[in-house]
Amino acid sequence: MVQKSRRPSAQSPRSGGPGQQRSTTIRVVAGVLALMMVGSLAFVVVGTAGSGGEDQATPPTLPIPDDCPAEDKSDAPRLAFTSRPTWCLSPGASYTAVFNTTEGEIRVALDKARTPETVNNFVVLTRYGYYDATMLFRFDPSIDIIQGGAPNTNDWSDRGPGYTIPDEGGEFRATASGQLTGPFTYEAGDLVMARSAGPDSSGAQFFFATGPRTSLLDAQGTYIVFGRADEAGTAVLQAMMGLYEVDETSQYGGGPSRDVIVRSVTIEAG
Repeated sequence: MVQKSRRPSAQSPRSGGPGQQRSTTIRVVAGVLALMMVGSLAFVVVGTAGSGGEDQATPPTLPIPDDCPAEDKSDAPRLAFTSRPTWCLSPGASYTAVFNTTEGEIRVALDKARTPETVNNFVVLTRYGYYDATMLFRFDPSIDIIQGGAPNTNDWSDRGPGYTIPDEGGEFRATASGQLTGPFTYEAGDLVMARSAGPDSSGAQFFFATGPRTSLLDAQGTYIVFGRADEAGTAVLQAMMGLYEVDETSQYGGGPSRDVIVRSVTIEAG
């Protein structure tokens, strides 16, 4: 960050000084200081003048963090981390996540304005290949969600990336009973972070809202919505939910009639 320097304020000598000799000394010292200031200003002008003789300030170049993944995913795969990601998004850029699944493509516009830290986390993990070749492992038609993002175990017991991220997007409160409530509501097409009951507990797992029953989560509102699928992607999600079958042997009570795999997730920046 460029810091502006303050110029010292000029102060007039007080009238009614103790004598002529002191007044003369003050004038001499002031003259020397004025010459020093002029010389200093001249140096600054010469240092910033362009080759054509025009004064043009060169905008500062912001350093790129050295721990951000390559945008082309050449740093992948990486599944374990010691801390949450540094800031790797570009100013003014918008981001779209493209899920290439065995059931079709889902394009999701990420909400950088409302949930910047969550979007940054998802983009970084995606560029490390965290979500590639993973299963959408939980289908729950009682609340119309499809959950994924567990590369180590492909179930909700996954240990995650090794960190959690802070809640954001509005006000989170603890009720008198100790339950956490948040500001979010849910509808088909939303991309949402999964979490535990505690605050600041999201990490990497996510779920898609596929229908109206996801609004049953509105009363809690703590699951962070950080993106929204387009119309075609929402249709793919709803078709996925149509694969659901009851299975009493499943820890989720059922699942899709065939495995649904996220072949890859890529990030488009614009």
